[in-house]
Amino acid sequence: MRNYRKFEVWKKSHELALKVYELTKGFPKEEIYGITSQLRRASLSVPTNIVEGVSRNTEKEFAHFVNIASGSSAEVEYLLEFASELNYLSYENFEGLNKEIISIRKMLNVLHSRLRK
Repeated sequence: MRNYRKFEVWKKSHELALKVYELTKGFPKEEIYGITSQLRRASLSVPTNIVEGVSRNTEKEFAHFVNIASGSSAEVEYLLEFASELNYLSYENFEGLNKEIISIRKMLNVLHSRLRK
């Protein structure tokens, strides 16, 4: 039985989701059902799918959930850019989060490749 907490990509994506939740508290209230919700769900989907994948019985199944997490990470990357262009995020916050999500996306790609072999 694997432990998801041992995966560095899970740790990083978990931390990013926490940051996204904190930063989106400052988004306009009219966005609660818009970009705030979308960004929160996408960011939480990354570590959640890693957790679900780790619990699966085969590497193929795990790879499937890593692939879903990768798609969610791409969504987060775009939504951060969109929020920044709306001036919901400061340049500094956007830059920091953007670097983190790009790093997570690279880690997910490596993990997916390893699982598919």
